[in-house]
Parts: sequence; structure tokens; C-alpha cells
Amino acid sequence: MSDNQGNSQQSFEEAMLELEKLVAEMETGDLPLEQALSKFERGIALARTSQTMLKKAEQRVQVLTQQGDDESLQPLSDPQA
Repeated sequence: MSDNQGNSQQSFEEAMLELEKLVAEMETGDLPLEQALSKFERGIALARTSQTMLKKAEQRVQVLTQQGDDESLQPLSDPQA
């Protein structure tokens, strides 16, 4: 298993895939306590990092939708109308 703990440039999708893998490994219940604890700690770190990435993306969306002061986004018109 490769350890991505040092990879600060991990994408949200990569973090989610790693987290899913960790959960699957831990659900088997076959891990020694220290190894399970290590994987749990890594999972917590991944969850926190992913949550931060989501919050930043949400803030970017808010900024983009609020740009232009009084302007508001209009729905796309139906090309068949």
C-alpha cells in the first residue's frame, strides 16, 4: 500500500478514494490494533482535508455568484424556445 500522507497536493477525488479504501480495510476487522489506529488517524486527516477543500470550493462559488454587485445570474434560456 502506498502512503499518501506526505502528499499535500492530493485532489479531493484522490482523498475520497483513499478514504474509501481505508474504510473498506478497517471494516474487515482483520487489522492489528496499531495498524487500525494508524488507518483511523489517516482517515480523520483525509476527512478534515476534504471538508476544507469543500468549504473553499463553496466560498469560490459564492464569490463568483455575487460578483457584479447588483447583477444576478439568469437561468439559461431554452434554445428550442
